[in-house]
Amino acid sequence: MAYASTFKANAHWLPRNPARMLDHVPGTDGMPVFGTTLAQLANPFAFTRQMVERYGPVYRINSFGGRTVQLLGPEANELVLFDRDKVFSSEQGWGPMLNLLFPRGLMLMDFDKHRAHRKTLSVAFKPAPMRHYAEHLNHGIAARLPQWAGREIRFYAEIKKLTLDLAATSFLGIPLGPEADRINTAFVDMVQATIGVVRFPLPFTAMRRGVAGRAFLLDYFGRQIPARRQGTGEDMFSQLCRAEHEDGRLLSDDEIFDHLNFLMMAAHDTITSSLTSMAWLLSRHPDWQERLRTEIRDLGINGDSLPHDRIDEMVLTEQAMKETMRLMPPVPSLPRRAIRAFSFGGYDFPAGTFVGVSAAYTHHMAEIWPEPDRFDPMRFTPEAARTRHKYAWVPFGGGAHMCLGLHFAYLQAKIFLFHLLKDYRIEPIGTAPIEWQVWPIPRPRGGLPVRIVPLSG
Repeated sequence: MAYASTFKANAHWLPRNPARMLDHVPGTDGMPVFGTTLAQLANPFAFTRQMVERYGPVYRINSFGGRTVQLLGPEANELVLFDRDKVFSSEQGWGPMLNLLFPRGLMLMDFDKHRAHRKTLSVAFKPAPMRHYAEHLNHGIAARLPQWAGREIRFYAEIKKLTLDLAATSFLGIPLGPEADRINTAFVDMVQATIGVVRFPLPFTAMRRGVAGRAFLLDYFGRQIPARRQGTGEDMFSQLCRAEHEDGRLLSDDEIFDHLNFLMMAAHDTITSSLTSMAWLLSRHPDWQERLRTEIRDLGINGDSLPHDRIDEMVLTEQAMKETMRLMPPVPSLPRRAIRAFSFGGYDFPAGTFVGVSAAYTHHMAEIWPEPDRFDPMRFTPEAARTRHKYAWVPFGGGAHMCLGLHFAYLQAKIFLFHLLKDYRIEPIGTAPIEWQVWPIPRPRGGLPVRIVPLSG
């Protein structure tokens, strides 16, 4: 069987290169069979630091079934992500990991096809829909936070439930109802499968669970498409069902599902990760928590909602969000594949080379970020940002593949922090360091126990 993630099933992909074609690049092939995969998964940050100390910022590894080269630093990010000469394929970079789970999502498209689909999907992020989403976000967050008040919670689990519910009301236009837990499990299984050591859906593997999760969601969403095409809903799902290609054709059922499935995952899991990271940092930096609370109070907003047209006034909050994503980027690394030969860092690379760039490594380079492990939102004042390389901070990627939903991410995060900080204080439970599973999307082991304390209490 030729699975969708294999070269056999994708005749338009370049064939695999012989491994020896990268022998001239310093690096290691790691263990027999597993290569460097297990070492990377165990501690990605430490693994990358060790490799840089030994080989420098350009090196090769053997992970997830084949050799790849890592190109680290802002110049590498610019080369690969901005991709001036259209050398680097996102489809062929992500495809071996994602094609069984998120095929034909926007991230798995290249060049003209990607541009056309991105233009079609952009209708869901224009000002009118964003105002619509803001109303639902304000309502959903304001209703949920009192349920957390005055008690210890596992923040990651609670915010994950909330962001899924918010994605459903904003993107689907309906509450999830009794199937919410099954939908959440399906998304979790798909994301975890992306880093499964076994890359095929064999029984009892993470990939099998991920593929089953996709099948469940395909049935769940697919049943709703005909009615959405005929309706007038403002939610993202309805807009996708009525969206047209540049030639006037409606998106097919498969295209609607693939785009919705990918966007739901991104709006659910990456925002969950970033809000969890921010809760972690604010709970340990009460001075910054109070500074953001002051900014929120100084808005002078009457009522319980943050209006869409006041979002941009939360300047200090946005700086704190950016610093959070510097310390813990929601997508720590980005794969690509060169479809033509290229050179970088004194090395020549053949067409077909798998390439990885790392936001997580770049965001902790001491020569760019003094005291890189320190939480300091003032790094993102306009004056400080002006002096840095444009690609020194890349939590949303860059170039043509810059995250389409980044403004939605800011919208949701600011509305959440508005409601949280104006009425509550977030406190850590205990003093033990929090350990994180970094790949594929960061999440705290143990769920991040915190206490949500009403300010009036």
